[in-house]
Formats: sequence, structure tokens, C-alpha cells
Amino acid sequence: MTPTQRVFAVTASLVTFGVILELVRRRKLKEEYSFLWIVTGVAMLLLASWYGLVERVTALIGAVTVTTTLFLFGLLFLLLISVHFSTVLSRLTQQVRQLTQELAILSAERDELARKTPAEDPAGHGH
Repeated sequence: MTPTQRVFAVTASLVTFGVILELVRRRKLKEEYSFLWIVTGVAMLLLASWYGLVERVTALIGAVTVTTTLFLFGLLFLLLISVHFSTVLSRLTQQVRQLTQELAILSAERDELARKTPAEDPAGHGH
């Protein structure tokens, strides 16, 4: 890796990490969703600053080039994000279904109460 590539990779990693932290600080990204992004930012910084580690991981997994290793980890990251968002979406779908059912029951009970309650006297003597 050339010095220019290393500087670019470290800078991109730091900017990514900084953006993630700023989004969490401004409450634009919830902490529960930021964990995977923070781990990714740290991993990017580690790999950008320690190129020998990428070469060792490439040899360890039997990949031919470092680029293949980086693409593989990028795809694994996207898979993890997809699974994470799928579980969050499933949980939210269940919550919406439950809330909708509870709202329907409460609306039916309110309508039933309205039918059973006698209409107020127009003169205001219904108390």
C-alpha cells in the first residue's frame, strides 16, 4: 500500500468513525443501531493503519489478493446489517400489529360504551 493510499484509507476511516459518533451525539442514530457501525469504523481504521494484518488475514482465509479479502468482509458486513435490520423490522411489525389490535379493541369498547350511555338531557339535567 502506498503512503497516499494509506493516508486516504486512514482519513476515510476517521471521517466515517466521526460521522457515526456525531450522528449518535445528535440522536439521529440510536445507540442500539450504532454498535455495528462503530465496530466497522474501528475495523476500517485498524485495517487501514495496519496493512500487514490485512495480508495475514488474506493468507489465513486462503484468498488470492487483499482486495478479495476486503470485498469478502464488505459483503459479510452488508449481510450482518441486513440481518440486523430484518430482525428490527420484524419486531416493529409485531409491535404495530399488537398496537393496531389493541386500538381496535379500545375503539370497539368506546363505541359500545357510547351506545349504552344514555344521551344527556338537552336542559343539562343529565348529572
